[in-house]
Amino acid sequence: MAHRTGSRVFSGGLWEERYGYARAVVAGPWVLVSGCTAAVDGEVLHIGDAYKQTLTAFGVALDAVVQAGLARHDVVRIRYYVVDDEHYDKVGRAHAELFGQIRPACTGVRVAGLIDPRMLVEVEVEAYREQARRE
Repeated sequence: MAHRTGSRVFSGGLWEERYGYARAVVAGPWVLVSGCTAAVDGEVLHIGDAYKQTLTAFGVALDAVVQAGLARHDVVRIRYYVVDDEHYDKVGRAHAELFGQIRPACTGVRVAGLIDPRMLVEVEVEAYREQARRE
């Protein structure tokens, strides 16, 4: 479960502390979420299943968005990184289930690998909520 400290959100993930980054940063009306995978509590979940890994990774990312004070419908941009072409349809299906009605901008990229070879996909999420105008 993510928690917020000032303008930073932390999920307690292994690499956040080790490599010195936050799960998400709140910058004005923006919430910028770092790359998320299916690693939860130091364990990679759903080995070999790109669809379930994608749902898990988006779950981690969306938890950070909520902790930062925004919601899924505030997501405006997604990037996903996939390690093998055969996984694109599975990743796309998971993406459509979560964001098909929202239709954020989205980029999918094939990469040579991720930090752990059991990880099949990594996602980045950006959310935006226009601040109320002051009269």
